[in-house]
Amino acid sequence: MTKSEAQTRSELIDQQLALSGWNVKDPTQVVEEFDILSSLPEGVAEPRTPYEGHQFSDYVLLGKDRKPLAVIEAKKSSRDAAIGREQAKQYCYNIQKQLGGELPFCFYTNGHETYFWDLENAPPRKVVGFPTRDDLERFAYIRRNCKPLTQEFINTSIAGRDYQIRAIRSVLEGIEQKKRDFLLVMATGTGKTRTCITMIDALMRAGHAEKVLFLVDRIALREQALAAFKEHMPNEPRWPNVGEKLIAKDRRVYVATLPHDAQHHSGRGAAPVAAFLRFHRRR
Repeated sequence: MTKSEAQTRSELIDQQLALSGWNVKDPTQVVEEFDILSSLPEGVAEPRTPYEGHQFSDYVLLGKDRKPLAVIEAKKSSRDAAIGREQAKQYCYNIQKQLGGELPFCFYTNGHETYFWDLENAPPRKVVGFPTRDDLERFAYIRRNCKPLTQEFINTSIAGRDYQIRAIRSVLEGIEQKKRDFLLVMATGTGKTRTCITMIDALMRAGHAEKVLFLVDRIALREQALAAFKEHMPNEPRWPNVGEKLIAKDRRVYVATLPHDAQHHSGRGAAPVAAFLRFHRRR
């Protein structure tokens, strides 16, 4: 049976928000049908109906200061989530115009697929679930304070060979151009781990990343990577320490192996570490 938009919201979206700590019944956290002032049609001087000149966002997520952090546009589960993309974008800009302050983050969803859009900073991307309030406030902080990714952030004492520096510079320039996906192909013995650590170091020092997930395909490589991070980024707390099983949320570098199912049966499950870190990224 096809769900209506109201059913999609109550049975799917509300539950997903709850999983991330949002209480849709608490108006200090979430406002449903948020009233947004909008422009009147051309040639119309005064509203002709009580609702003309108003838009109503399905959800607005509020920060601890009660200011809008994010807009969520919902469509019923049988419709393409992307139908709500431009509507959600318009709501974000109109909220900023109405209230001033920072531009809210943008989400659009049909309950099964959810997209996150950091307007003016990155293209929309598909995500799993919603971020917590702390996550959104962290994103806003990063957006305000991150620095341009210039060569000065490349620590050549970690990776100083010419080809390593060129690779790192290429990735950093791509991030500045709002690209998200990069592939570096490097032969054995050319310093792949050092190159990656140098990029991570640059992203952290420039304020573009707070937590990093470093994935390998074998336990032996995980131990090597942990040792390399300890050597080259000794002040950044790492996970796991010897004997740790549960994910500690106070670390900055997480090193994990790809789960067997994720390698061989894509889509059947996500690594617990990856699930925890999915929203701890700027782009």
